[in-house]
Amino acid sequence: KDDENVNSQPFMRWRDRFLFCAEALYKVQAETGEIKGHYLNATAGTCEEMIKRAVFARELGVPIVMHDYLTGGFTANTSLSHYCRDNGLLLHIHRAMHAVIDRQKNHGMHFRVLAKALRMSGGDHIHSGTVVGKLEGEREMTLGFVDLLRDDFIEKDRSRGIFFTQDWVSMPGVLPVASG
Repeated sequence: KDDENVNSQPFMRWRDRFLFCAEALYKVQAETGEIKGHYLNATAGTCEEMIKRAVFARELGVPIVMHDYLTGGFTANTSLSHYCRDNGLLLHIHRAMHAVIDRQKNHGMHFRVLAKALRMSGGDHIHSGTVVGKLEGEREMTLGFVDLLRDDFIEKDRSRGIFFTQDWVSMPGVLPVASG
């Protein structure tokens, strides 16, 4: 994947990076006969610019784009999510900046709230962290928000940070991806 900090710096413009990555993908697929993927970071300063990047990725035939949904914003994420679903692209969600919001014990908001907001906003999969490693979280709490992301119905379970029963009805889930 592109790094979450990579969007379009002067030393690495997004269009050049997208072209380079697409060329590398097609080359390695031809050499191995295997399907490969790369998450092209479409995060940008405006929603219109993100859509432009997603359109270009689609034109290149790259099947996955990535968005930093907290830095990009929920409305922009929703617009990008709709574009991706309508045009056959997968949308990988990165949670860059989450620790500033959810790692403080005395203020901020828990990631389960951010996870619910993401599910309503849209995306196909997200870096969810794990119960071990760099993005480690409390085991039961992590499993609780993982279930909030993917399951259609969640029973109240305070030990996992689920404070009320949640029925997502037909709202699509988001696949948690172990990372870090």
